[in-house]
Parts: sequence; structure tokens; C-alpha cells
Amino acid sequence: MFKLKLTVIMNNQLNTQSATPKVTVTTSARLHMGFFDLHGGLGRKFGSIGLSLASPNIELTATPFEKILVTSEVNVPPKIIERASAITQQFMGKVNIHGGLHLNIKQHIFEHSGLGSGTQLALAIGQAINRLHNLHLSTVQISALTGRGGRSGIGIAAFDFGGLLIDGGRAFDAPETNVPPLLARYDFPEDWRILLIFDSDCPGVHGKEEVDAFKTLPIFPENLAAHLCRHVLMQAMPAMMERDLNAFGKSIQELQSHVGDYFAPAQGGRYASQRVAAVLQYIEQAGVACFGQSSWGPTGFAVFESLEEAESCLRQLKSTFSDIKLDWQICSARNQGASIK
Repeated sequence: MFKLKLTVIMNNQLNTQSATPKVTVTTSARLHMGFFDLHGGLGRKFGSIGLSLASPNIELTATPFEKILVTSEVNVPPKIIERASAITQQFMGKVNIHGGLHLNIKQHIFEHSGLGSGTQLALAIGQAINRLHNLHLSTVQISALTGRGGRSGIGIAAFDFGGLLIDGGRAFDAPETNVPPLLARYDFPEDWRILLIFDSDCPGVHGKEEVDAFKTLPIFPENLAAHLCRHVLMQAMPAMMERDLNAFGKSIQELQSHVGDYFAPAQGGRYASQRVAAVLQYIEQAGVACFGQSSWGPTGFAVFESLEEAESCLRQLKSTFSDIKLDWQICSARNQGASIK
């Protein structure tokens, strides 16, 4: 009888420990390849095309705790820890959850690099709290509560679906809680590879600087907006269906060149980083079909039809630009949304 009683106590202890709820969220960076209607003459503005990447990733776990505590198993910059803590506190306040949360960041995306780190971090934290407390909130609702998706819906759609994404911009009379609607979503070819070019010494335009830029830039020409919309509808979208990288790249180049030049007064040129700009110029001269800068940069990208082509180009770039401080990464697209366990 004594042995049986002891066994029951031990099992109860194990059950109590295993019952502690824990949510793990893994989401990834995205490329914002360009806006196609910065004029807004039809009552909507912006309109975006972007791509969800397999890496870099944000991975975090969340468990109930006596207070809000953010820790990390990797060398996460203090600013990201502070941002995560602020997002957690604000979100829990808005959904009237009292108590604390232990957030452990296992992987992170560098801030202000043009890869959507702020949106993905906010959505990951929001979904973790959502699942822990059975709030039944959608990603769109979480984006509204965390203040994301003001101009582009690519990051929100990337979190939910992954793949190549096209949104319809924001209507002028739309409530602030509305996210630009997702118009189209495609699986990106599994064998295509994306080369990322990082300049850690050149942060992209962000925050108040970004808001001020949109306020001070001149009116975007209506005929040019129509031209870019045509390239997205009649070139990028069919090319993705037909797996035609050359045609897809031509469409992206139209967006990159015109929108990049439009943003040049705010970011110092077509591309935010002069070092990345030199690499992209070399890539263009080498005949690479699809390349550009993600969002406000400084991260650059180039797309190749195979891993072999991407690795060959990277070897040439490392040799040619050996005296320039840059980081490189080859990844694939992510054709699924965030993982929430």
C-alpha cells in the first residue's frame, strides 16, 4: 500500500508540471519588393508585392509567469528585448489580461533591415498570448491591437499564409484597424533561391523618419502608378503562374527602379546602402533577372532559379567585394504561415 501511495503522489506531481501551458511561435522574415500605386487617385494607396522567406526566423516561447519577463537563449540585442517587453505589456493591457508572461526569444530578425522584423515580432507575441488565454483573435485583429499593417498587408499575410503575396493597398476612408486586403497569393517555386545582402552598419528608414518621408515626398505621377499596376497584373502574376523568373524579374525591376528613385530623397539614393547598391549594380551587369532592395532597406536581394546558381553568384560577390563589410545568406521562400504549437 505504501508503494502504491508513493506512486500516485509522484504521478500527480508530474501531471502538475506538464500542465503548465506553453506556446511556441516560429515566424520568418519577408521581402517587400515594392509598392505599385503611390498616387492613390482611385481612392486607395500603396498596394504591395512581397515574399515570405524561410529564414531568418523569429522563434519564441511564452508561458504564464508572475510578471512580464523577456529572456533570450541567444545574443539578442537589448533593444529587441525592450521592444518585446513593451509589446507584451501593451497587448496584455488592451485585451484586459492581468498577470505576467515569460517570453523566451530563441531566434530573432535584425531590426530596421527591411525584413519586417517589427511586424513579425508583434504578431508572434500577440498570437502566443492569444493561444495561452484562448482569446480566439485573428491575425488581422492582433495586427490592429499592435498597430501593424498601416500601409502594407504583406507582413500580416506572410504570417498567416506565406508565399508570394499581393495586397490592394489602403482605402482612404478605411478604419485604422483595416489591413490592406490580400488580392493574390502564390506558392513560390521550391527550387528558386534568394540571396540576401546585409549591411549592418546602415539601418533603414523607420519610425518617425518613415512617417515624415511619406508626408514630404511629392505626389507620385498617376501615369507611372498605372504603369506599375500593369506590370504587376500582366507580368508578375502570370510569370509566377508559369515559373518564368525572367519575366517576374522584369516586373520587379520596374517597381524597384521607379519606387526607389521616388524614395531617393528620403533614403539617399535608389538604395539605402551604398555598399549594397554597388553589389546590386554588379548583379545587374552580370545579367541576374530579379534583384532589389526590401522595403526601406538596407537589405538587398537577388533571386536565382537554383541553389547552384545562387552559390556561384555568391562566390563571385565575396571575391569581388572582399574589402567591403557585408553579410550574405542564401535561403528559400516559405510557402506556409507561421508555426504555432
